[in-house]
Amino acid sequence: MNILFIGDIFASPGRKIVADHLQDIIEANKIDLSIANGENAAGGFGITPAIAAELLELGLDVLTSGNHVWDKRELYDYLNRQPRLLRPANYPDAPGRGVIQYRARNGVECAVINLQGRTYMPSTDCPFRRADQILSELDPAVKVKFVDFHAEVTSEKIAMGWYLDGRVSAVVGTHTHVATADTRILPGGTAYQTDCGMTGPYHSVIGVETNLILQRFLTGLPVRMEAAKQSPELHAVIVDVDETTGLARAVRRHAINGD
Repeated sequence: MNILFIGDIFASPGRKIVADHLQDIIEANKIDLSIANGENAAGGFGITPAIAAELLELGLDVLTSGNHVWDKRELYDYLNRQPRLLRPANYPDAPGRGVIQYRARNGVECAVINLQGRTYMPSTDCPFRRADQILSELDPAVKVKFVDFHAEVTSEKIAMGWYLDGRVSAVVGTHTHVATADTRILPGGTAYQTDCGMTGPYHSVIGVETNLILQRFLTGLPVRMEAAKQSPELHAVIVDVDETTGLARAVRRHAINGD
């Protein structure tokens, strides 16, 4: 089976390029399960109930998130009502949930798990121990397990890949908005990439208007962040998983330039 994972959708340019290309990607690549990180979908900071519903209606099966999921207060109640929008599972006492069991288009039961790193990130429970707990509680019949690890530093992401190697189908990192070139299958059969990259405006500094960020670096003064608009790109990972073992057969990066 084929799993599509789209990296951090950033503001309206990211949403538009997903809307323009998602169904073509699904059909051309015979995608059985489509996932995207949507925590930056609302103007680059957070996600609203309306935008989450819009993305799900486009054909995404599950939305993951990260630290920005809490930026929009109106989302808190929605998280409890919409199980297909995940927040990181290692927040100790928060609305919503961090894992979902979902039936893919080919009828295979899959688990999608959302975790957040702790290095240079808000304080949370240990993502490694939380991963152990989630895996121990899942139905053993669920072989296909996808992990979005939303973390800042490459070392923590790589460590999670090795920690879960052979126990999940894929570990793909998000949060830094820059796609890494280390796409591979680890020895135990887990597909891995340190960061999927951003889906949004690339004439920017990780999604934000370039001049604003340059002003901040040059002066040290705070600036009001505004999402950039130009040069949208879609960055994703496609994983071919053996549904009988849950291990990856192949993994590759998939990118679209929207200009």
